[in-house]
Parts: sequence; C-alpha cells; structure tokens
Amino acid sequence: MAEVTAIQVKELREKTGAGMMDCRKALVDANGDMEKAVDVLRKSGIAKAEKKASRTVKEGLISSCISGSTGTLVEILCETDFVSKNEKFREFVKVISANTVKVAGDGDVLAKVLENEKAALTQNIAVTGENMQIRRAVKWESKGACATYLHMGGKIGVLIDVEGDVSNTASLNDICMHIAAFKPQYLNPENIPADVIAKEKEIAAAQLGDKPAAMLEKILAGKISKWYTEVCLTKQPWIRDDKVSVEKANPGAVIKRFLRWEVGEEL
Repeated sequence: MAEVTAIQVKELREKTGAGMMDCRKALVDANGDMEKAVDVLRKSGIAKAEKKASRTVKEGLISSCISGSTGTLVEILCETDFVSKNEKFREFVKVISANTVKVAGDGDVLAKVLENEKAALTQNIAVTGENMQIRRAVKWESKGACATYLHMGGKIGVLIDVEGDVSNTASLNDICMHIAAFKPQYLNPENIPADVIAKEKEIAAAQLGDKPAAMLEKILAGKISKWYTEVCLTKQPWIRDDKVSVEKANPGAVIKRFLRWEVGEEL
C-alpha cells in the first residue's frame, strides 16, 4: 500500500473540493493514484448523494448566459463557501446556465433543468462531498435583447429583457448594474398591485395626522410619487446621473422585465 501524504490529500481536495478525510480515504483506496482517487470519490458520491440531500445548503453561485436574444439565470447552492469558490463548482454552474439556453420554454424552466441535469448534479455531489441544489432556473426569449450582470463573483445576478433600441450594449450593462445596486422591487408604477399602493397610502396618511381632505390628498400624491422613485426601476434616479430617472436616461430602451437574485435569499 502506497503511503498517502498531506500534499497528495491537499492536491486531491483542490481538484475536487471534497472533504479532507474523504480525500485521504480515496487515495488509500486508489493506492496513491490521483486519477483513480478522483474516480473513487465520484463513484462513492453517487451512492451517497441521496444521503446528503437533507443537508443544509446556504452558499453557492448565480450564473448567466446570453445566446442571441435569449438569456438565462441559474442559481445553484452548496454547503460551504469553500466549495462555492472551487473552480470545478464554478465551471459546473456556468455549464448549467449555458445548457439552460437549449431548454424549451420561456420563464421558469427549473423542472426541465432538474430533469436534464440530474446526472451532472449527482456527479458533482460525488466530487465535492457536499449536498447541492439547483434552486432556480429561468430562460427568457426576448423580442429585442437580453442582458445580464453578475456581482460579487456570482453572489448577485441580474437578467433584463429589453426592446426598442438595444444596440448600445454598454447601456444595457449599466441598467443591469443599476438593478444590482438599487434593488428595485417593481418595473414601473403600473406593475405595483393595487393593494400594495393602498397600504402605502394608509401608512403615509397615518403619519400625516389630521389634515383637510384636499390637502391630505395632495400630500399623499407627492409621497406616493416619491415612493415610486424608491421601488420602481424606471422611476429610480439613474446610477450614472441621479438628476434623471432610469427611463429618461435610456429613452430608446423599453425594459420589459427584470430579475435580481441573491444567493440564498428568501423566495
């Protein structure tokens, strides 16, 4: 039996992201052969994947892909920050987002992605020794163009669908960056549910106290208009010039929909 060194264990862990003890055992079983040890981890992991399924996943990455006028956004979770920074895991997430472009449909395509990527997911659980979960997967087919932006190494992901003037890719990227930074809740005032607006008016009115009805209505209108600039993407002050709104800064681009995801956020 070949002697297994700490350097070998470290190398195998860097290759696979698997735990230290799992790496040592795999090297012992493979008689010190690095490639065979990788195979041992994969094979043993396939058998253990279901046992790991109940373990909590809070770390992970978001990845995106643009192909023509199609855009995707995918979130895959793992257990530790160590694995989320592993190059093999990062490549796995990137491949899944690219594969999602080929999935039929527009919108939430998670069920189809889970079906297509079951074997790949199981294999990566084997390699890393950690539970993983494909948590969200969206594919948009735009009549204009899609654009994406990843922030903090994939901890935040943005996807937009834009029609009209989509020739300025730098502006589309700026819109994505704006969304990442300012966290809009709605696209525009028309997209806000009536009950949400009514609740905001109720809260604002309670803060104002007793005032004549005409004055109250005027003040409320101003407060709701100001609120729109906080929660609506098109009304927010533009990231490049806060003296104009997003829609005025990008007059030729019609934003149809957007997504902003953070790894592990509550859905």
